[in-house]
Amino acid sequence: MLEKIFKLKENNTNAKTEIVAGITTFMTMAYILAVNPSILSAAGIDSTAVLLATCIASFIGTAIMAFTTNMPFALSAGMGLNAFLAYTVVLGFGYTWQVALFAVFVEGIIFILLSLTNVREAIFNAIPLPLKNAVSVGIGLFIAFIGLQNAKLCVANSSTLVSIVSFTDNFKTVGIGALLAIIGTIITAILYIKKVKGSILIGILVTWILGMLCQLIGLYVPDAAAGFYSLYPSFAITDFTKLGETFGQCFNIDFKGVGIFNFIVILFSFLFVDLFDTLGTVIGVSTKANMLDENGRLPKIKNVLLSDAVATSAGAVLGTSTVTTFVESSAGVAEGGKTGLTSFTTAILFLVSMFFAPIFTAVPSFATAPALIIVGFLMFSNIAELKLDDKNYTTAIPAYITIIAMPLFYSIAEGISMGVISYVLINLVCKKHKEISPIMYVLALLFILKYIFL
Repeated sequence: MLEKIFKLKENNTNAKTEIVAGITTFMTMAYILAVNPSILSAAGIDSTAVLLATCIASFIGTAIMAFTTNMPFALSAGMGLNAFLAYTVVLGFGYTWQVALFAVFVEGIIFILLSLTNVREAIFNAIPLPLKNAVSVGIGLFIAFIGLQNAKLCVANSSTLVSIVSFTDNFKTVGIGALLAIIGTIITAILYIKKVKGSILIGILVTWILGMLCQLIGLYVPDAAAGFYSLYPSFAITDFTKLGETFGQCFNIDFKGVGIFNFIVILFSFLFVDLFDTLGTVIGVSTKANMLDENGRLPKIKNVLLSDAVATSAGAVLGTSTVTTFVESSAGVAEGGKTGLTSFTTAILFLVSMFFAPIFTAVPSFATAPALIIVGFLMFSNIAELKLDDKNYTTAIPAYITIIAMPLFYSIAEGISMGVISYVLINLVCKKHKEISPIMYVLALLFILKYIFL
């Protein structure tokens, strides 16, 4: 049955590999089950309701992706977009969370229409192959940076913006977590080099177990006030009635205090970030998985983008921020995931996690950090595909700008926008206008307008 649905032999894979890859993807995404309720609760949304909405929306979006595309992409509530909803739209602009969720719902509907009319597919195909490779490399650096932050290895610094953590300060919370992340990264790297199946998943579990042992002997001491919780999983029962507090609330709104112009600004902010975050993730993961054809196009890209759009609107109705394709899908791809069985496995785990949410949310961020760091390296390896000699500077320099912008500006979308603008301007001035497709001109103009007005 699995063979018939997911065409495993045709894709040179097997059920065991796909399931392990799906579990790995879920484990690297599981942090969203703890982070998303924490962020959206700041906007006044019940945290348990957010957890349930996130699980169900992730299941719906990822399952649709599995069966309509047969590709190993997983979806959940996007980081950055949830923070924008809570801290900018609600706490900053003063709008209700119902208005914010309605904007997310409308965004999803617009994306469904754009996907059906081939607009998003045309944008994907218009981006030159060197920029697509650069997106993969940039995402590699970006998720490695996220991993370093999750492990508290990379911390804020008033003079240099970022620096390495002081291991001796707060050793029994921050320090030991950072040290375990380093150990986990080394273990994961060795396992991967030795071609051990499930190496990334094993790395997560081993790091988590080491953390629990450290807690047992007193090297790690939970401090809930500082955000460091017990590493032992609990077995509390989830209150499913809480979902009623958010389900359908995106339609329970009052526009009197909003204004149509302000709503449009909010809507387009969500649109821009989600559109190019999703495109960037799909480009990066599919490039790494060798899914692109000889012209740099992804088969079934329409279904990929349509699945993402449907999940966005479904998530808003359920009560969570924008659901989008996750860059952590690359973790499953790195484990050998090639088909929809990988994403369907992830989808099932999101559904199951509603019942065992306290167990999954006990996985500490320093345990998933090694996976992100190693996967970042694997995606960074696509830099070998870029031609960096002086004959190709008109593509190499925009590719370079794309790569560095993603981690430095903490946004896949910013990397793509700066890469597109620089590509068009450099090639235009260097009289290589024939290399620029009409869609790239439109994208560059839209990005410039975004920086002016949004």
